[in-house]
Amino acid sequence: MKKNRIETKELGLLAGLIFGKYFFETENLHFGYWTDDLEVNKHNFAKAQENHSNFIISHIPENTKTILDIGCGVGTLAAKLLNKGFNVDCVSPSPLLTERALEILGDRSTIFKCLFEEMESDKRYDTLLFSESFQYIELSTALRQSLNFLTQGGHLLICDFFKTDAKGRSPIGGGHRLNRFYDAISEYPFEPIKDIDITEQTIPNLDLFNAMLTSVGLPIRKLIFHYFDTNRPLISKFLKWKYKEKIEKIDKKYFSDEINAENYKKHNSYRLLLYRKKDS
Repeated sequence: MKKNRIETKELGLLAGLIFGKYFFETENLHFGYWTDDLEVNKHNFAKAQENHSNFIISHIPENTKTILDIGCGVGTLAAKLLNKGFNVDCVSPSPLLTERALEILGDRSTIFKCLFEEMESDKRYDTLLFSESFQYIELSTALRQSLNFLTQGGHLLICDFFKTDAKGRSPIGGGHRLNRFYDAISEYPFEPIKDIDITEQTIPNLDLFNAMLTSVGLPIRKLIFHYFDTNRPLISKFLKWKYKEKIEKIDKKYFSDEINAENYKKHNSYRLLLYRKKDS
């Protein structure tokens, strides 16, 4: 791998950060948690994300003093935890996201600028937190490393989406298969404490995303193709031939109405999972 190369998933997170900050006035890089009293629209998206953070915080075990936020994004959740009196360190493999996290957190937190898989430290934490970051790490590696950095009796807190065993393709990428996760963690000394399904509370995010694609993405796509068809017909023809499969793939994924609440619920299970490290 070339040094300083930006991975596709990092580029997507950065694009999401820019888009969210401008259109939704939020720097949180995660789904929103929609309560029954919160109307589903773009104006309430930041509030739904606030709900998501508060939901996670409400399930941090008692007696927790030290937390490792793995995949901290730009540090907004870590900042909330610090403000509540927790001692929080972070893991951030993205140089560009880390820059913003350093601005937000300052010297209140140590940021390990590496992949969690590569983290080395003598520190141990009462709670390890994965907020939509668990999906990026190979299962056995994530669990093995978690054991290494937990205090005795410490907790593993995961809030992320997983894949179900439904046939077909999920409308969103990423996520471990839920059954594989259960099988994998059963082989490690973790005691299950909580398993909360919040799929219903996250479904509205797909409706919002689909509306954005229909109202913004599709018109821009049509405008770009119209420009090239009209002003650069030869270039347009060549590009459509050269990238035919990629264009068809993008159209099927983003502009065929496959990204919707029904498909999301069928193929994904969004859960908050809490496990305790067993006494040795």
